[in-house]
Amino acid sequence: MIRRFAAREEEFREARGNYTYHQIVKVQELSPDGDLLGTYHMEEDVIFTPSGQRIEKVVYAPVSTLRRIGLTPEDERDLRNVQPFVLTSAELPKYDIKYQGRQKVDELNTYVFMVTPKVMEKGQRYFQGMIWVEENDYQIVKTYGKAVPDIRSKGQENLFPRFETYRQQVDGKYWFPTWTNADDTLYFSSGPQRIRMLIRYEDYKQFRSATKITYGDEVPGPKPAP
Repeated sequence: MIRRFAAREEEFREARGNYTYHQIVKVQELSPDGDLLGTYHMEEDVIFTPSGQRIEKVVYAPVSTLRRIGLTPEDERDLRNVQPFVLTSAELPKYDIKYQGRQKVDELNTYVFMVTPKVMEKGQRYFQGMIWVEENDYQIVKTYGKAVPDIRSKGQENLFPRFETYRQQVDGKYWFPTWTNADDTLYFSSGPQRIRMLIRYEDYKQFRSATKITYGDEVPGPKPAP
């Protein structure tokens, strides 16, 4: 069963690489009472150039008002690879995967698995938590867990929230991530900090071209408003 859904996840990853979409990322600092203290907000379009190169174009990025936290390179990697977690055949050897039983997610019948990294190599990012796999399509439809490891070394603290990601079916075939939500308290040495994170993936459209698809770096968008 595990090898079967991992193979389907590989198909999903390749399919999603042929779609454009709009991505919205919001990270908020909150007081212990839930009052908003600061916000990071970025929107970008994942699109293709006329030559078939897949790029990320920032379309909205006001100045961040976060005070105690900021987005690090690890956060950016997690936004791309951990929050929209994909467990392909190539990734299977990195994880211990234990079947937990069956459960309904909304109207879907799913198999539930616990996923834990076997070894965390320096500089690598991993997912740790639970995944829900739809029983007919053998694709992940829900994820709950966190990016690991937390980083505490040489005066550096980089902690990561627990999150939940849901997928929805696109074009009647593949289950693509549509939103991620986190509302968690991070326990820094200087004190606890509650944060809220929301990621939305919208307007999926398949890219149709005879041109070979390539992948490039992010294209700078408009500069943040003062």
